[in-house]
Amino acid sequence: DGVIVVSEELHRLAYNQVFKEFDTGVEWSKDYYGVLMNSVGGGKPKMRFHFTENGWPSSKLGPSPQTKEEQEALIDALQERKTVIFQENVQAGKADPRPGIVELIDKALDRPDLKTAICSAATKSAVTEVLNATLGPERVARFDLLLLGDDVSKKKPDPLIYTTAAERLGVSPADCAVVEDSKIGLDAAVGASMRCFITYMPSTEDQDFSLAEQAVEDATRLDLDTIFPP
Repeated sequence: DGVIVVSEELHRLAYNQVFKEFDTGVEWSKDYYGVLMNSVGGGKPKMRFHFTENGWPSSKLGPSPQTKEEQEALIDALQERKTVIFQENVQAGKADPRPGIVELIDKALDRPDLKTAICSAATKSAVTEVLNATLGPERVARFDLLLLGDDVSKKKPDPLIYTTAAERLGVSPADCAVVEDSKIGLDAAVGASMRCFITYMPSTEDQDFSLAEQAVEDATRLDLDTIFPP
């Protein structure tokens, strides 16, 4: 959803709010969350990585979880509440589309020779809320495919979400183009043998995008007819 929506800070604030509500003593700074965003795909994997590296916290659910089952129960509870917080922020109008992305999407949707898909590792309910709030349900319904949340078993940078999308759309990976915002996304697209165009964010602009077809500030600098000549 970070490709379509200015959402990075909304996610961070939602995580910090749920960490506080659950009395975990955990707080993610902007800089640290930027590191997590650019190294670990998906919300639950981010928490799992952080807790594994820094220690599993006690919470209102009880003492520090020791078994895998207890650890997963904590992550599930945190993620469920975080999703609700994030959705409330989106409903309050705090999520705005990134420059040029709606126009690029509309051009793609209007091209009868193209198939379109949204592939996101974020929680399905949260992404759906964001997409409906920023693009509108009518526009979202025009996409040929949505792969969201737990639709695939592996998160980016694993290419599974993109290879799955190509299979379901019935197209060759070589005929696909991906718009991403980070090195994780780029690695997933390249791993799936797809061309990738980067619209970087402030937290990702210094990453190595040498394997991208193009790396630009936002979608206003992307031309669909150049990516896919009519």
